[in-house]
Amino acid sequence: MRPLLQAALLVAALVATSALARADAPSAENVLTRPHTVAEFEAGAIVLPTAPISAAQQGGNLPITIGKGDATVMTGLHLLFRGGPEWAIGAGALFAPHPTSDTGYGLGGATNLPRTHSRSYLYIGGEGRYFPLHTRYFDAWLGVTAGGIIIADRFYNNAATPVPSILGAPEATASSEGYALGLEVGGNWIVTEHFVVGLTLRADQWFLPATPTCGDALGDCATMTGRVGAFEGGLTLAYRLTL
Repeated sequence: MRPLLQAALLVAALVATSALARADAPSAENVLTRPHTVAEFEAGAIVLPTAPISAAQQGGNLPITIGKGDATVMTGLHLLFRGGPEWAIGAGALFAPHPTSDTGYGLGGATNLPRTHSRSYLYIGGEGRYFPLHTRYFDAWLGVTAGGIIIADRFYNNAATPVPSILGAPEATASSEGYALGLEVGGNWIVTEHFVVGLTLRADQWFLPATPTCGDALGDCATMTGRVGAFEGGLTLAYRLTL
């Protein structure tokens, strides 16, 4: 009886050891090809080559000058569902949290007033991605985007008499809304089972009202109308959750 018990214990130990070895071994399957959801944070820059801006601020407020229009920091969040090795769908939002501050802007309004102008951008929309290349540690994708764009032009009167905040602020805002269509391309490096880092590049066409809206009696109006080209690029950090 004792030899049989020893043999059974030996077989159980071998089975347990084999199972642990298989669990610790790296999977040959790309972890991103299984159905999962992804929360992706993006940080980078947005460049608008034709955006009106004073000569002193051409190129925006980035550490390097890009073009002759506006350029500033951009952040974003994407929520995606990847249902197979070659496709993913989802939605996202992009926002410029630090707009260019331009004290020399002189279009529209009462130009004899010392003013500071800034312009914020907010995009919300859907996207689809196609993955022509996907390996164990890397994948590359192409995508399309469509959504709404909101631009807020803010004009601050630097010569206004200081008053308590309860009485308001010497600032006028002119907002314009439109829609945006775009193409994007990116690549991902699979760091761990759950964390992924990557790079995203995007080119958009914004379609805004042909007639600008105005924000106050001084005639401060939206500074961008019609069709506008926008370019974005950013680094991404994503967390994936397998379904």
